[in-house]
Amino acid sequence: MKKLGALMLMAFCQFGWAQATAPVQYQDQATVRAAAEEFLKIQAQGQPGEVNITLGPIDSRLKLATCDNLAPFLPKGSKPWGKISVGVRCTTPTAWLVYMTANVRVSGDYYVAANSISQGQTLTLTDLAKVKGELSNLPAGVITSPEQAIGRTMTMSIASGTLLRMDNLRNIPVIQQGQSVRVTSKGSGFQVSTDALALNNAAEGQIVKARTLSGQVLSGIAKAGGQIEVTY
Repeated sequence: MKKLGALMLMAFCQFGWAQATAPVQYQDQATVRAAAEEFLKIQAQGQPGEVNITLGPIDSRLKLATCDNLAPFLPKGSKPWGKISVGVRCTTPTAWLVYMTANVRVSGDYYVAANSISQGQTLTLTDLAKVKGELSNLPAGVITSPEQAIGRTMTMSIASGTLLRMDNLRNIPVIQQGQSVRVTSKGSGFQVSTDALALNNAAEGQIVKARTLSGQVLSGIAKAGGQIEVTY
């Protein structure tokens, strides 16, 4: 019995020593970087151009515990392009947080004034000149397609070559306050039209209110030709 007990004790000690000396599992940093890069690609979707992402390294001295669910994020108030920081958070089984630098470059077409444009002038295609460059270095609201500018008026005078921006353009109203309009209400299986009086100015696609002959006030989408569309 004494011999059996000694063998069991030796086996237990060996098992405990093996557990104590088992190598600690650390999170693969390449996986963390891949999760951050995929997150930034998703954030950049919809940008009008080609996206190129460069991630900085994670401090090699960090020993991050293995993570069941990597959660990348952008710091509050960050834009998803330019030189930014991106974080990756782990909550289980061990909580940790790491940040990386990133440079998200968006390259594509944008438009500048092809000639001098006066305040109040309505833009046509001949007023636009296409330029290719890095959009992420430009101010917000740059014109990236002719449809964003054609038919709109300038709120200020600009010189040839000046960057065209949405906040420098004004929509031309297709409906004027007090104008007689035609309101068409559409729904599942029905369509009804009635005459009305516009209660505000509106460019195409904007919300406009109108009062019908019976006194009912309706809100709908302004269309060209004095039309208002109401969808139920």
